[in-house]
Amino acid sequence: MSTKILISGASIAGPALAHWLGRYGFEVTVVELAPALRDGGQDVDFRGRTHLTVLERMGVLDELRALGTGGSPMTFVDADGRRLLHLPAEFAGGDVEVPRGELAQLLHRHSGSRAEYVFGDSIAALEETPGGVRVTFRHAAPREFDLVIGADGLHSNVRRLAFGPEERYVRHLGYYAATWQLPNDLGLPVGSVGLNVPGRLMSVGASHRDPSRAGAFCLFASPELRYDRHDPAQQKALVRAAFAGLGWRVPELLESLDAAPEPYFDSISRADVPSWSNGRIALIGDAACGATIGGMGTGTAVVAAYVLAGELARARGDHRTAFERYERLLRDYARGCQKGGDRTGPFLAPRTKTGLRLRNAVLNRRWALDKMLELGKEVSSVELPDYGVELAGTVGSVG
Repeated sequence: MSTKILISGASIAGPALAHWLGRYGFEVTVVELAPALRDGGQDVDFRGRTHLTVLERMGVLDELRALGTGGSPMTFVDADGRRLLHLPAEFAGGDVEVPRGELAQLLHRHSGSRAEYVFGDSIAALEETPGGVRVTFRHAAPREFDLVIGADGLHSNVRRLAFGPEERYVRHLGYYAATWQLPNDLGLPVGSVGLNVPGRLMSVGASHRDPSRAGAFCLFASPELRYDRHDPAQQKALVRAAFAGLGWRVPELLESLDAAPEPYFDSISRADVPSWSNGRIALIGDAACGATIGGMGTGTAVVAAYVLAGELARARGDHRTAFERYERLLRDYARGCQKGGDRTGPFLAPRTKTGLRLRNAVLNRRWALDKMLELGKEVSSVELPDYGVELAGTVGSVG
């Protein structure tokens, strides 16, 4: 009898985990609050040997290379449009950069034949029983699973239900970020060009796929704000207030924000959970060790999915052994990657004029850029078991 596993979240970590668990013979269900896969979003990247090795073992690396954007150069300008700093495509794009929505679709395609996907629903309650977890859904009838995995992001519903309130685990890092789509009426190139003033960045660039479209990104320093995460109008008002009075193309971009149907807005925060599992319930990706931007969260999520599924298969579904080894293998690695998120706000929008000048002076030197790229690859690398070799002959029979 196969082990039944429920995964909450169908962004990146959830489908990646479903892919591996399905290959090992587990019975997998993925529940997602959104009515369908989310499209759009910022480009995400993979860098270093560990990310690329896991993607190759998944059988998706060649497809991702074909979808690759080639990277996204970043240019910072002053209020008169004069260039202050230029970062080449590989700085933000790593070894492989792809649009987040296309990555999610690819992972869904690779896992869809081995997993049941339920969209437009979410978990309302979790009750651990002697033999499993009874799950109450918002809409569907209750069901019982052997294990439940929270792959539902920084604001994880599973973590809240099984581990405690969000404020216990998520720490605000002093900045907020927003993204939205708009027509490319300005004739912008691919990549991004952004106005930088102390504590604020407003940037925009053409879409890699459709030059008639563009994506805006902004980031601003702020103490923690109280707002409704499900109210786009309130979030747009916060962005307008933060960037009021700035020149360059900021007024045009704020005007385009008014018409944007689904902007993304969130704090730059990090999640630190003392233990990634509680009984038969475990966390993965941003739910366990997230950083909103700059913490290599996408690569870490894909690596974690590989390890968690491999350990469950190796332990024949013995969740206690598997969860313990999964966390022991990855916690230090995830923390190392996560530290990049602590630096994202101060790097993209230093709070002082002196900080801006210092960043620009250092990174306008090629050797400094090369050193940062080398460090990023080192941080994102860790030695992993080869579960394909260890589990040869057992795939499809694990339970």
